[in-house]
Order: sequence, then C-alpha cells, then structure tokens
Amino acid sequence: MALLSSADMARWEEDGYLLVENLLSPEETELLQRTCRADAALSQAAMDVRDASGRKTNLSLWNDPGDDLYGLISRSERVVNRMEQMLGDEVYHYHSKLSAKEPKVGGAWEWHQDYGYWYQNGCLLPTMASVFIAIDPATKENGCMQVLRGSHQMGRIDHHFSGEQTGADLERVEFARQKFELVYCEMAAGTGLFFHGNLLHRSDPNLSDDPRWGLICCYNTRSNDPVIPHHHPGYRPLSKVPDSALLEWQPAEQHQQRVFLKQTEDKTTRVTADQTEA
Repeated sequence: MALLSSADMARWEEDGYLLVENLLSPEETELLQRTCRADAALSQAAMDVRDASGRKTNLSLWNDPGDDLYGLISRSERVVNRMEQMLGDEVYHYHSKLSAKEPKVGGAWEWHQDYGYWYQNGCLLPTMASVFIAIDPATKENGCMQVLRGSHQMGRIDHHFSGEQTGADLERVEFARQKFELVYCEMAAGTGLFFHGNLLHRSDPNLSDDPRWGLICCYNTRSNDPVIPHHHPGYRPLSKVPDSALLEWQPAEQHQQRVFLKQTEDKTTRVTADQTEA
C-alpha cells in the first residue's frame, strides 16, 4: 500500500530525507518511552562511542528485528511500505539501534554518510536508507540531527575514523557545506526522519538538561544483497506486521532474546584498549 504522495516522493528524491510527523501516535510514543527506559538489557548492551572531543553517546545495536516492541516498529507496514516506495524495491531489516544522548554528557556524531561505511560491508549499491524515530523531542539544544539537504546526490565520499566514529572526508564535507543547505531536523517525540544512505548528516553534543534518545531502523534492498559476509545480515524476507500490532503488544509476549552487537564486532567504530580489556 502506497503511503507517500507524489509530492512526498519528489521531496525525497530531491532532498534525500523526509520528515513524517506522528509516525507513532502519542500512545505508541509513550509506550516506546516507557519500554526503552525500563529495558535493562538495552542499557547493559550499550556501546560508549566517543566523538572527536571524547564525549560519549550510548549506542545499542542489534540485527534481528524480533517480536519485541522495537522489532514490531521496524516491521510495521507504516515504516516498511514507505521504505519500499522510497527505494523502489523490496527491503529487509539490515539492523536497528538505539542512540541515547544523555543530558550534559551526550556526544556529537561527526559528518558522515551511512553508506560511507555500509559500502565497506560489501553493499555495492546505495539503495539503503534509515528512519530515525524520536523517542524524546529532538532540538538544537539537545543535539538533533543536522543534514545537508540534497547532498545524497553527490554519491558516496571517502570516510575515515574521527574519534571512535567513521566520519566523512572533511575537505569534501566543507565543499558540500558551501553548496547544500544545512537543516536542523528538530522533531517532536514520535516523529520519523527517513533519510537516504548517502545523505550527509551529523549532530551536536547534548549540553542541555534533556535526554535525546532515538530509535534508528536501517534497511537494505533485496537486489543489494551484500557480496561480503559481515557483522550485519544479508537478504532475508522481512515479515511485515500491521500497524495495530504496536498497541496490541504485551511484554510477556516477547518470545525472542535480542542479540546485541559488541563494539569489537562493529567495524564502523574504532575500539580502544580499555574497551578491548572490558
């Protein structure tokens, strides 16, 4: 079922991103907030990813969407159908992650394209995209995502480590900043930001008194099955669920234990000596 109008698709193709307000209803947003705040496994599995200045963002990452609340969101028709419209192909779940910028201490994300490192995983085509779902309101003060509107049209650029993150070549980024409009994507809780794998994006540290948590669901296309086995899955059919499944979910119905990615397994981050010892 098509969810995007021709005007939405035109914006997506030109800008490389699309904001969808109320992707989650207020009730669904509140359920997600309660669930992730109380999720001990999520916090215990979090990787501390440092930016170039040493500030940390907590990142929990998993490959299998499963049948918990996060998996139901990533498999929901409202998300998957939009992704398939945007990418023009059947999609599968590449991975999901929860990015938690805590008040006063949450770090920045350096300028990067997601495809800048997914290319290194053996994904030959940039037919990949993500949706960032705001768990908390995302503002300039707490480090909302920033994008360079239309920068996905540049194609993939080189990436290198910046702190413990993979960042885009800064000289090329500076050229891009002169050409493409910088947009701060401020979002109410429950808003979804769909963005292309080649869109240049970043975020500032969280120096505010408010948390900035977000659920990020990433997708690849069936025709772009990776040619190199790596720490994320190859193509496997995605079982969509109706949108009503979110509010019908009960914690007791969770049948599957999530397996989280460890920082030593994630080739997109640099592992320091103290993390290896831990």
